[in-house]
Amino acid sequence: MIKGDMRRKREVALAKVLSAIKMHGGTTLLSTGITGDDARLAKAAVEAGARMLEPNHPAVALARGYKGVTNMHAAEAIRHEISIEQMAEVTRGVRSVVGPDIFITVGIPGGFTEVLPRPLSEDDVRMIAEAGADGLHVHKSDLDDLRDIVELAHANGLLVDAYVAHPDDLHPFGIPASTPEEVADTAKKMESIGVDMIGLMTGMSYEGVEAGQIPAVIRERLQALVGAVTRPTLAEGGINLTNFQAFRGTGVNILVVGTAFDDIARQAVRDTVKRFLGGK
Repeated sequence: MIKGDMRRKREVALAKVLSAIKMHGGTTLLSTGITGDDARLAKAAVEAGARMLEPNHPAVALARGYKGVTNMHAAEAIRHEISIEQMAEVTRGVRSVVGPDIFITVGIPGGFTEVLPRPLSEDDVRMIAEAGADGLHVHKSDLDDLRDIVELAHANGLLVDAYVAHPDDLHPFGIPASTPEEVADTAKKMESIGVDMIGLMTGMSYEGVEAGQIPAVIRERLQALVGAVTRPTLAEGGINLTNFQAFRGTGVNILVVGTAFDDIARQAVRDTVKRFLGGK
């Protein structure tokens, strides 16, 4: 195994992340959804200032209309059927148009807690690395599984971003932790096994929450995470133009945003088509 070169590749990738965080005043954007898997919109995001992108297999399933899925919830149920080869092709295309300086982390089948478990091999990880990825976007819910992926990723020059989640969340997108204290403890364990960026799945529900704000329980969980680790931190789930400033106020380093871009793009197409057809 060529360890020195792989370590250097990870150092270059981490420098991209830290540069983005510094460039954007301590909190940057990981642009995903339609901006992560469509090279045209990835380029548009980068032209607007995004320095971090995330293609992932459920988003690709949705973009391709795989098995007729029309929403992300449905795509999550069949995401494991998207192939590593497909994700490598998407990654290669995005890398080709955004250039070498943009950080790309990729969600791949086997890297999430899949409905149908799928083993992840060294060949799989190497294929994604050679396609131009800087990291793996991981949603495992078992610490031992996560440790194995970290070892595979690091051996192939990739960083890992992984997440803490509430055990009652709809989808198992992270290592479970119920209370803020458990969030902090879990985040420390993730740091100890080598996770390079540690995030929180918000499991957001806005019921009874003032517009533009985030629930107190989510704020407490985020602050517990941010205060527990020295690695870059992320927040994912329910972040949009209405509430993103409230997330910035928690001190988290990276906001993962996908659905908000999908919704905006969908509405823009609807509105524009109506104008063409209506003549107004």
